[in-house]
Amino acid sequence: MRLRNVLPGDVDAYVRMRCDPIMMAHLGGPLPREGMADKVRRDAQKAADDLAWFKMIVPDAAEPDVVAGMVTVWSRDTGDGPISEIGWMVLPEFQGQGLGKRAVRTLLQQAGDQGRWGLVHAFPATNNAASNGICRSVGFRLLSPLEVAFAERVLSANHWVIDPGKELR
Repeated sequence: MRLRNVLPGDVDAYVRMRCDPIMMAHLGGPLPREGMADKVRRDAQKAADDLAWFKMIVPDAAEPDVVAGMVTVWSRDTGDGPISEIGWMVLPEFQGQGLGKRAVRTLLQQAGDQGRWGLVHAFPATNNAASNGICRSVGFRLLSPLEVAFAERVLSANHWVIDPGKELR
């Protein structure tokens, strides 16, 4: 498995992840396809400028056009100041193979090695057993359940945090 920056040509992968009812079941339902190409373009530019880490999960380096999902670290303002957040998605045909956990661990290892991003927060839906399991297995600490906003929706989530330079397993 390797991680590569999101590229403007990754629109189909974004559509498969963000516009699919099954993929978005824990995130309040599918997003509209309209505007997805612009979202990919903006994310690819932020990745190229190293403002955020938008990484596509490539399961086999011998097949670089095959994408299994994505993992992302970015900074966002909570109203009480900025925090670093991580999120990930793995397409159904690649789920259950450990790719999500490996991708999350790889990106957090990079953050720890570079001393970048500080504490990293994750907010998986409370009913998303797989994502909460990834948080637990790589060393995140569960802080509390809470309500979070995502794509103009309010979701019940668990708030996890990790210091990737010290707590990563």
